[in-house]
Amino acid sequence: MLTRRVIACLDVRNGRVVKGVQFVDIVDAGDPAELARRHAEAGADEIVLLDITATHEGRATLLETVRRAAEQLFIPFTVGGGIRTLQDASAVFEAGADKVSLNSAALQNPELISEIGAEYGAQAVVVAIDARRDAAAQDPVRSARVFTHGGRRDAGLGVIEWAREAAQRGAGEILLTSMDADGTRAGFDCALTAAVSRAVNIPVIASGGAGSVEHFAEVFTSGCADAALAASIFHFGISSARVLKEQLAVQKIPVRLPC
Repeated sequence: MLTRRVIACLDVRNGRVVKGVQFVDIVDAGDPAELARRHAEAGADEIVLLDITATHEGRATLLETVRRAAEQLFIPFTVGGGIRTLQDASAVFEAGADKVSLNSAALQNPELISEIGAEYGAQAVVVAIDARRDAAAQDPVRSARVFTHGGRRDAGLGVIEWAREAAQRGAGEILLTSMDADGTRAGFDCALTAAVSRAVNIPVIASGGAGSVEHFAEVFTSGCADAALAASIFHFGISSARVLKEQLAVQKIPVRLPC
């Protein structure tokens, strides 16, 4: 069985890491560079930094924030938010990122996925999907919708439909965030994660709802996730990647244990 990855996420606004519940009720969590270093040293397999207001504010990614965080890291580093063109992606790579995460821009211009992949390789392109279930639908999972601009706009697409298209266009990974579960610490949306994982032939990163080791174990098994991402439990000292992985290993979940 392939090793499962544990990823720490830094949601950045105005140069600071923040965290909310279901994309609102935002609180400050600290400095991006310091948290990146701390989570990497604690055993995170990767760091994801998302400039969460860049698209909504119509600006580019905060490159100095990316540089400061990249200088602290010795593990893969993904950056998203405000990347609309190949030139934007190039600037982020030059600032120290190993991968870029595309969300709203990929929906507006799906060719961007292929364009960046052709230049830097599919492994460097992550397509982020902010998903919300349709509670009124007969099958809320299969009817889940894609949202953009920090969860503010319905993109008019089904989650599974868009995940398939992103994979066909050359995305290397899907970062799937459940807006319903985000920040609640009540568990990942395993049913939705499994549906997307079964629909594509590329790795799926589960995001939204992490609160305990059992939540990670569930999303790696019943959720069929290749990786799982968390923020609150790491930022606020509820657990560390090291402790989490040690507990997962006891449950026979294959993880890379820190030295």
